[in-house]
Amino acid sequence: MLYPIMTPSRMLSDLSGIWNFKLDKNNTGFSGNWASRPLEDSRTIAVPSSFNDIFDSAEFRDHWGWAFYQRTFAIPSFVRKTQRVVLRCDAVTHIAKIFVNGKLLCTHKGGFLPFEVELSEDEICDGENILTIAVNNEIGYDTLPVGRKGGMFSGRGAPEKHNEPNFDFFNYAGITRPVRIYTTPKSYINDITLNSSVEWKDGEAKSATVEYSVEAKGGEASEKSCKVIARDESGKVVAENTGLSGTIRIENVKLWQPLSAYLYSITVQYGEDEYTLPYGIRTVEIEGQKFLINKKPFYFKGYGKHEDTFPAGRGLNLPMNTKDISLLKWQGANSFRTSHYPYSEEMMRQCDAEGIVVIDETPAVGLNFKFGGGAAFGAQAFPTYDREKGLQTREHHADVIRDWISRDKNYACVVMWSIANEPDSYDEGAYDYFAPLFELARTLDVQKRPCTLVSAIVGGKPQDDVSLKLSDVFCINRYYGWYFGGPDLEVSEKMLREELDFWQTTGKPLLITEYGADTVAGFHDTVSQLYTEEYQVDFYKMNNRAFDDYSCVVGEHAWNFADFATSQSMMRVNGNKKGIFTRDRKPKMVAHYFKERWHSIPDFDYK
Repeated sequence: MLYPIMTPSRMLSDLSGIWNFKLDKNNTGFSGNWASRPLEDSRTIAVPSSFNDIFDSAEFRDHWGWAFYQRTFAIPSFVRKTQRVVLRCDAVTHIAKIFVNGKLLCTHKGGFLPFEVELSEDEICDGENILTIAVNNEIGYDTLPVGRKGGMFSGRGAPEKHNEPNFDFFNYAGITRPVRIYTTPKSYINDITLNSSVEWKDGEAKSATVEYSVEAKGGEASEKSCKVIARDESGKVVAENTGLSGTIRIENVKLWQPLSAYLYSITVQYGEDEYTLPYGIRTVEIEGQKFLINKKPFYFKGYGKHEDTFPAGRGLNLPMNTKDISLLKWQGANSFRTSHYPYSEEMMRQCDAEGIVVIDETPAVGLNFKFGGGAAFGAQAFPTYDREKGLQTREHHADVIRDWISRDKNYACVVMWSIANEPDSYDEGAYDYFAPLFELARTLDVQKRPCTLVSAIVGGKPQDDVSLKLSDVFCINRYYGWYFGGPDLEVSEKMLREELDFWQTTGKPLLITEYGADTVAGFHDTVSQLYTEEYQVDFYKMNNRAFDDYSCVVGEHAWNFADFATSQSMMRVNGNKKGIFTRDRKPKMVAHYFKERWHSIPDFDYK
């Protein structure tokens, strides 16, 4: 799926701004046909944003069910007669119904990926049109992320109708990314897929062959009318070809490098339509226990993150995205994981331009009902993959992977696909569930990036992890010194090293995708103890000391980049406090420790 941009043949209108908003508290919005007329007794709300923290009332923060957004728009008649008109939603969490002038045009499930619908002349009229988007935030056994009764932080006395996340972050909902209208000619470029191979000589990249495939629709233009032009960053044409598929050869190629991005511009012209795609050329390979980018062993330094700011919630926040990248570079970090869902396209494009390496993750979090006997403090454990009583996410998970790779396949910054976070990867049904999903991802991605799932020790031993059979890179979340062994760091280090001894024997790279300790900013003591900033520093020093002794460890992603919101529970004090930065991006002591450490560790050839 192409990101919407203005081109010589395409118009673009961003509908972000102030919309009208109303909770459907009594579930009468559809029967009352709210979409056919202006919302009554509505409030104003900013789009994009999550609705939960915008208003100072628990009924908005904790709402369960449907909510309605509405605004008007107009399309000039000359545009409607000569162009395709497309309504695109970048992300609506978790289920959306789109109405124009009271007519239901589409329904979409999945809260972190874009979807669109073409607006015909019969569906839009002269003058103002009423656009209504109904949003449902309910989570269950069939949604990603997963919700359930007796979830991770289940509590007694909750209302009958409420969300119970089986994951440790707040279930923000609403229209969280932009809504746009764009146009194309009647014959148009629907998608572009790029893949490149690099020719090397004496360890240097000399040239690259870019294989392209253009999906065109509309039927009037011919294949011969398709032209592909590659330009370098100065705007000079460096290669071109004709046809809907083929190759272009770029001599004296400049590679996209971590923290040193170089992006070519690939322009496709098809009939009257034109689209330009930024594209970085780089290689990604696994060689034994090394993760290679451009033939050199890469060491991941960075974080698991969240799209989480106040009061926007999960809503697109461009200034904060820019600030986060600035802080990453200040610290000497080079990468992050999109925990635990695909991030905005704006962030992905910015990482492409800034050279930030990304592990791209689906919203498949909470696929672990073993948490019922652990973090839920006695709630009934459940067979995760039982086809009748367990997860009902198989088909939806596959749909998400299709849409996710379609959206992100051309980004140079994306070097690995993460199929899920902390699933029940030890259960006997795990292989049957995940093997087809890994195969699907590998089939869809022409670049053949490595695939992984991120594992936690819940319900099994590392030796029993299905990741051993499926993953190209082992990614593990471990909390030795916090959930395991804390506060005795000496015992914790011993346990950690015993596990690392096993991973060293597997012959594949190991990436520590989460490790961290809750820390209250400003909480200090002369003797290091839990929740103090001193303990957080000691915790990371112990873990990092162990990582440095194992050649299989190819990276460290601290959990988390910044404090973030969660559901209320006895285990969380106004959210998760494992951030290296506070939620408003003020550094804790450990941020300076990582700055010193990461600037001393090269991005390549560390081990």
